[in-house]
Amino acid sequence: MANPSDPPKLIPPHGGYQNLQSYQMAEIVYDATVVFCNRFISIRSRTHDQMVQAARSGKQNIAEGSMASGTSKKFELKLIGVARASLEELLVDFQDYLRQHKLPLWGKDNPKAKEVRNLCYRKNRSYTTYKTYIEASPPEIAANTMICVIHQANYLLDQQLRVLEKDFLNEGGFTERLYRMRSQRRKK
Repeated sequence: MANPSDPPKLIPPHGGYQNLQSYQMAEIVYDATVVFCNRFISIRSRTHDQMVQAARSGKQNIAEGSMASGTSKKFELKLIGVARASLEELLVDFQDYLRQHKLPLWGKDNPKAKEVRNLCYRKNRSYTTYKTYIEASPPEIAANTMICVIHQANYLLDQQLRVLEKDFLNEGGFTERLYRMRSQRRKK
């Protein structure tokens, strides 16, 4: 923890995305999407590539935004928004998969959906937490599991965006911090 008597830093601490719940869920989404696509969608299909890339984009943009946050809160907000949009695209792909294969989409009160949603409360959750739902289940269960997990990741990203927006409005970005620090230094 920083010493309160230390002068403020121009570039604040940033990164640490591995500790963000949104990143952890996005990583689960990515790993599970790769497995799902390899199991149920032809590797030669453009859909396979697009779903894997959308899942990857969700995860990677959180990491990139977190690393960029030290010098650009605006860029961080943008990248977290891109991550959210990528996961929404992926969500629609899974819903399309169910519809096109005439498989039911679970409602939020479906017992299986509740079971999957409750997995997010496990400590140290990872892809392994959801593995049997993706690797050892028929496509209906695997796709619906993915939909549940993506909804949870999207919820976390929505919360993260709200906090980032509030912080940006209250504190400004790098340029404003630079101006404040230069003004304070000139006054001394």
